[in-house]
Amino acid sequence: MLDIKFTPTTNKKPKPDQHNLGFGNYYTDHMLIIDHTEGIGWHDARIVPYQPIQLDPAAMVLHYAMESFEGMKAYRTPEGKIQLFRPDCNAERMWNTNARMCLPQLPVEDFVQAVKALVKVEEDWVPSLPGTSLYIRPFIFADEPHLGVRTSKTHKFMIICSPVGAYYSTGINPVKIFVEDEYTRACPGGTGFTKCGGNYAASLISQVKGHELGYEQSLWLDGVEHKYVEEVGSMNCFFKIDGTIYTAPCVGTVLPGVTRRSCIALLEKWGYKVSEERLPIVDIVKASKEGKLEEVFGTGTAAVISPVGELRYENDVCKINDGKIGEVTQRLYDTLTGIQWGTKPDDMGWTVAVD
Repeated sequence: MLDIKFTPTTNKKPKPDQHNLGFGNYYTDHMLIIDHTEGIGWHDARIVPYQPIQLDPAAMVLHYAMESFEGMKAYRTPEGKIQLFRPDCNAERMWNTNARMCLPQLPVEDFVQAVKALVKVEEDWVPSLPGTSLYIRPFIFADEPHLGVRTSKTHKFMIICSPVGAYYSTGINPVKIFVEDEYTRACPGGTGFTKCGGNYAASLISQVKGHELGYEQSLWLDGVEHKYVEEVGSMNCFFKIDGTIYTAPCVGTVLPGVTRRSCIALLEKWGYKVSEERLPIVDIVKASKEGKLEEVFGTGTAAVISPVGELRYENDVCKINDGKIGEVTQRLYDTLTGIQWGTKPDDMGWTVAVD
């Protein structure tokens, strides 16, 4: 167990209007920090007032992108209680990310304890309006000042929090996506399965390209053959074709999303056949032309479920479910958000109370 020291702020911020939170615009009064030193391990866990980080210009994270992060939320139930959604899954994923990135690994129980401790301190910041939550951003970075390319000897693990509304200003309305067949997001043996900043930085060029073409997001194909569908934007992606629901396998190039695995568990519980075999983009286009492409949706912590109403690949434009939210998509959204916000019973054992 961590021995977490607490230094309360003497200058509390005014709370923002819950009706106009947006996403990632406001930050709470405190943050959590744990130092890591080679030969010593993790030490000096503390919650302190939110403030800028002092970094040496030669800090290794600034030069070699030696960092990782997670994304999760705290929710306020109708009774006013606060709960997390599967925080152990985020802890396990960060453990696996850090193993690949040569960063120190924080034990699962310490990760969850740290998250709960900060959320408890910031409980007044957890908004109560429907659809709002407290976004939690744990991250690790190398702060040793050194310009040689090697692993760092010192690191910091930190958590900051932000009260948020819906990730997309349009809400749960179907988005238009185009298939990225020029750039590559991830290749076998790379870092595609990790949550490291470099993955997201390299993906922005496709997002810019998509916006110029009038599309909200881009769907990535595999990096070897540019044939099989993988992720959409920063989300996992699902395709319902002739009754079967497909999603890309997590075999090193796809992020193992917490929402993704939760959707699979619910779908299988409801009796749907879920396939995690690789799915060629040409098969999706073919299914659309045959009237068998029934639903498409993305999944992730920020947006939860994002339905897709249009998919463009080269010269083919696939219209999905007349641009409306599909039955399975809506059911998943209602069930997941119901469990997360405590408006539906959690018969999956996924929520963790912040006491």
